[in-house]
Amino acid sequence: MKKQKIPELSVNWIKKLLSAIKNSRIAVIGDIILDEYIWGNVSRISPEAPVPVVEYEKESFMPGGAANVARNLAVLGAKTSLFGVVGEDLAGTKLRTLFESYKIDCSGVVTIPSRRTSIKTRIIAAQQQVVRLDRESRDDIGEDVAEAFIKRIQEVQNRFDAIILGDYGKGIITQYLVDNLRQYCRSRGIWLSLDPKPVHRLDIRNMSLITPNRKEAFELAGCPDGKKKMDPLEDKELVSTANILMKKLSPALLLITLGEQGMLLCQRNSRPFHIPTVAREVFDVSGAGDTVIAAFTLAITGGASPIESAIISNHAAGVVVRKVGTATVSPDELLESFRLLNKMLK
Repeated sequence: MKKQKIPELSVNWIKKLLSAIKNSRIAVIGDIILDEYIWGNVSRISPEAPVPVVEYEKESFMPGGAANVARNLAVLGAKTSLFGVVGEDLAGTKLRTLFESYKIDCSGVVTIPSRRTSIKTRIIAAQQQVVRLDRESRDDIGEDVAEAFIKRIQEVQNRFDAIILGDYGKGIITQYLVDNLRQYCRSRGIWLSLDPKPVHRLDIRNMSLITPNRKEAFELAGCPDGKKKMDPLEDKELVSTANILMKKLSPALLLITLGEQGMLLCQRNSRPFHIPTVAREVFDVSGAGDTVIAAFTLAITGGASPIESAIISNHAAGVVVRKVGTATVSPDELLESFRLLNKMLK
């Protein structure tokens, strides 16, 4: 297969794009999670069981799930609105405080007293995750709550340039919501992105963009995953799975994230395009998918092409995986990533 040439994006071009996306209005709808991090160090094994004893140092909190997608958008400069549900509890209150600090419009976040706010607690020692504890709700929201989201979106005076659906299997993304938002976006020419959850069986055909990782792509296609090849374009199982998903789900764009192998971008009537990773170090991949869908969707609204948007989201992901915990990429960090790459290519 003929070697593909990766377009070189100049730092000045990225600057112009970052300026343009400040006018973008993006809505994020999905499962809101509070990410709690307990930081400490390990110097001994417990005498009670063969497990490490973590000596507490500090704790921190971050918006997780769809809220992390919103946080990534906001940090990059977009006008961001978040829709989802939280419980009437301390975690829900903490999340609303975090939304305010990131200037995320959370008027679309509904409090349901009978529902627990989903929390993922990670214990970190020596920059490594020791264990994760999940406390979450998975019940589907009712049509009344979904209808409230849809009505609120329709009432926004300056309509959204794009809507991102973040499905983490916690009950917010339902078939009723997907069907109504898909129809609404199609009738108004609004971009609709989805980060899918294969275990959550939904009809997700005809999206503008879907962003599964390799494992999720094979699950969505109903195919067994084969052995990875060095070159994803020579990976027959992967390319076949991508073709199946393009025919089965008919997205305008399919972006399969491949970890250390980068990304595979598929679009209608074109052969797949591989973008190699730019990550130099990887400390933590949690939340990297949130950064990818946020950066890609935002780049599209700023006028970038699909390949340019994939390159930008690849750089954004390369920045966040070098950080521990769910993280974001700032405009300056994104620019620096392109500066370093362009310097290496000269």
